[in-house]
Amino acid sequence: MKLGVRYETAYRYAAPVCFSRHELRLFPRGDAFTQLLRVQFETNAGANVRFGRDVFDNCVAACSFSEPATELRFALELDLVLQKKNPFDFLLTPEAVTLPFSYPAALRRALAPFQGTDADLRLEIPRWKTPQAAAPQPTVGALVKLNERLHECVGYERREEGPARAPDETLRLGKGACRDVALLLAAVLRQCGLAARLTSGFLREADAETRRAEGSLHAWTEVYLPGAGWVGMDATNGIFCNHNFIAAAVGIEPGDVTPIDGSYYQREPTDARMTSRLELVNL
Repeated sequence: MKLGVRYETAYRYAAPVCFSRHELRLFPRGDAFTQLLRVQFETNAGANVRFGRDVFDNCVAACSFSEPATELRFALELDLVLQKKNPFDFLLTPEAVTLPFSYPAALRRALAPFQGTDADLRLEIPRWKTPQAAAPQPTVGALVKLNERLHECVGYERREEGPARAPDETLRLGKGACRDVALLLAAVLRQCGLAARLTSGFLREADAETRRAEGSLHAWTEVYLPGAGWVGMDATNGIFCNHNFIAAAVGIEPGDVTPIDGSYYQREPTDARMTSRLELVNL
């Protein structure tokens, strides 16, 4: 299927302001299920735009602005081809079939940055028990239940701006934006000894199951399972990720996957307003 992504964000100010360098992580990473046909990116006239890859191999557009302005605008058009993907079409290695399990030594070294945990953080998910050595659980079944339980106990809250909340705060409030839920799920997976990373990108809401975060950028979580690789889990919608999830950036912390990262500065306080529009259309 062919899909068009039309995205635009504008920041408007009551008086001219100066801008720091802005980094944008909005460009699909691409894989066997996602083919990028066309990219058109625009920002303020006179801006210097350089494309590169960060440490996670995300495509990043670094934009520098030499002149003050009352508006900062980013516009992106993408044309994609998506191949249908079954999120459960994988075979785990024998040692990973049940939880808990340990990664082989070579994998542990590579995945160590994605396994960091807060030793003082203890997250208890209602009606879900962390698999223990004394009572192992089938890996896929346990992760499906975890995804569903988080979907049930954390209501969706659309929040366009601001950092992700701490996992324990999201659980206490019982609500959160997709980035809050993604970080919470990553923290729980890491407590289970699994490697987890955060992902941001676009969600095509074509199926009845994917109804949260419509019309906005989306964030979800990926867990590393030997034999399967990185497997996407979207606790915001309570499902595993198929071809409708178009990843643009992956990382360890929320700042690694922020779609637009930058700031403005001005000697005197000034009013600021943001507008954003995302449209996904079948081509």
